[in-house]
Amino acid sequence: MRKQTMNRDWIATARTLNEALPYLQRYEGATVVVKFGGNAMGDHKEMASFARDIVLMRQVGVNPVVVHGGGPMINEMLKRVGVESHFVNGKRVTDEATMEVVEMVLVGRVNTRIVQAISDAGGRAVGLTGKDARLMICTPTDPALGLVGTPAQMDPTVLKKLFEAEIIPVVAPIGMGVNGETYNVNGDTAAGAVAESLLADRLLLLTDVTGVKNEAGEVVTELKAHQVREMTEAGIIAGGMIPKTETAVHAVEHGVRAVVILDGRVPNACLLELFTAHGAGSLIRAG
Repeated sequence: MRKQTMNRDWIATARTLNEALPYLQRYEGATVVVKFGGNAMGDHKEMASFARDIVLMRQVGVNPVVVHGGGPMINEMLKRVGVESHFVNGKRVTDEATMEVVEMVLVGRVNTRIVQAISDAGGRAVGLTGKDARLMICTPTDPALGLVGTPAQMDPTVLKKLFEAEIIPVVAPIGMGVNGETYNVNGDTAAGAVAESLLADRLLLLTDVTGVKNEAGEVVTELKAHQVREMTEAGIIAGGMIPKTETAVHAVEHGVRAVVILDGRVPNACLLELFTAHGAGSLIRAG
């Protein structure tokens, strides 16, 4: 039998749901691409929480696509099997031996783990790579890097078919070349290419930082593309944030409505961004 005693937490939850209504209506039918980075995956509990967020998004009419990374897991497996890593300008050279490990980890371990978590949360998900249905055709990023690819041609037909069936696509960042080669693609780059191909309403780049910070170290909640470029030229945006902001700028200038860089370690980060007034992280628009 239900208890009728009111609890402040319950009242706060009801108020939050009430306040979320305009945002739930706003995103009904919208396409949201979520880049789930290896550093944001955390433990089983955090993975389960992320999966529930994605399932809830699908439940309220959003079309979510998860594009994942897996750098820490790849590093661990390369070390375990004794494959030595070589770097050019800080970027890993991907030879055939390394590519075999990358594909094994991303497809056989990380992708299936995310699909299972979504299933456990009551959703329906299908795992795929950029090689499936010719989703992502790549060209070599730099011959010195070996089998590292840059998306050159996208065909999102398979993703749209999954939307129609109310199935959540989970995409591993592995592409194919025009001659059938297998390419390792940067996760952020892959997510940006998927978002552009779908003209997504939002691209959420989940990472392990709170967002883009200004000279004073404060998170900037909203930026235009030209401001991102100015901050990069001034050295304010540096290091690992550069590829993320470059992905964001390219995406918003090629049809994505907005990109948000946010801390994936924060509980319910995606829901906070989409369905609350204050959002989360740094939102980047074209202009």
